[in-house]
Amino acid sequence: MTRRSITRQYPEVQPDLPPRSRGVIALLEENCTVCMLCARECPDWCIYIDSHKETLPAEGGGRPRTRNVLDRFAIDFALCMYCGICVEVCPFDALFWSPEFEYAEYDINELTHEKDRLREWMWTVPPPQAHDPAAEPPKEVSAAEKAAQRAGRGGR
Repeated sequence: MTRRSITRQYPEVQPDLPPRSRGVIALLEENCTVCMLCARECPDWCIYIDSHKETLPAEGGGRPRTRNVLDRFAIDFALCMYCGICVEVCPFDALFWSPEFEYAEYDINELTHEKDRLREWMWTVPPPQAHDPAAEPPKEVSAAEKAAQRAGRGGR
């Protein structure tokens, strides 16, 4: 209360963001299997996905396979509330948080980012933090190890 406030001159001096800050959502298109979980779980319904099925020829006497091919993946950031549910529910790690927050537009329609623009945000995604060797293992790992030990002792 007795110190003078210090004003940061924003455009010239960039803010220090925390490591897991939420800016824009980036898409790693190769990992997307068009499972639609992100679009179904989004409370704002701001994710738009279109796809088609493609039949792959049979290999080595097997049967032909079908796979979903992503045609359109768009996020309307004018509707998005940045809750992160889409990033959390993606089982294939196709969506990531980027700390970039400077993507204001003059036209509200430009806030709908298609898959090409979402892919461009991937280079701004920081690498995951390294695991701390001194940290305790996750509960899931501990529970699995205990179950394996019990199974090895005859299920007691």
